[in-house]
Amino acid sequence: MAERMSGVERRSQVLAIAAKEFAEHGLHGASTEAIAREAGITQAYIFRMFGTKKALFLELVQAAFERVSDGMRAAGEGNTGLDALSMMGAQYFDLLADRTGLLLQLQGFAACGDPEVRDAVRACFAQLWGATEEGTGLEPVTVKTFLAFGMLLNAGAAMGIEQVDGAWAEGVRTRIQPGLFAHITTETNR
Repeated sequence: MAERMSGVERRSQVLAIAAKEFAEHGLHGASTEAIAREAGITQAYIFRMFGTKKALFLELVQAAFERVSDGMRAAGEGNTGLDALSMMGAQYFDLLADRTGLLLQLQGFAACGDPEVRDAVRACFAQLWGATEEGTGLEPVTVKTFLAFGMLLNAGAAMGIEQVDGAWAEGVRTRIQPGLFAHITTETNR
C-alpha cells in the first residue's frame, strides 16, 4: 500500500524515482510500471500527474538543464568576461557530480529523433548558451569552445572517466583553465 503523502510530496517522490529510471534507460527504455512499483502507486496515477511518459521525461530533462543554466548564471554573477567564464567553469565541473542530472541531459540529446523532444532540448541548450553568452559578454566562438569542452566533460563523466587509469582518461579529466579561452576570439578564428 502506498504511503500517505500530500500531492506535492508524491509528485516529488515520483520525479526522483523517474529521474533515475529515465537517466539509466532513456525515453523509450524507461518503464512507468517500474516507476509506479517503486513509488507504491499505479501507472494510472503517474499518467494523471504527468499526462504522458514523454511529458514526464521532458519535465525531468528540462529541469536537469535548468539546474546547470541556473548554476552557471549564479556562479558568474557580478563578473564578466573570462572571470565570469572561470566561475561558470568551476560550477559546471562541480555539477558533473550529479550523475542523474547529467545522464538526463544526455538522454535528452539521444531522444532528439522525436521532434517534440528535439524542440525542447534545443530550447534548453539555447538557455545554456544564453546563460554563458549573457553572463560573460564573450564572443560566440568563445562561448562555443567553452560549451564544447563542457560536452567533453559530460561524456567523460557519463563514462565514469574518474575510474579509468590511462593517459587518454587523464587528458579528458584535465581541468581547463580560463586563460585557454583568452585567445579564442572571432578575430583569431578567421
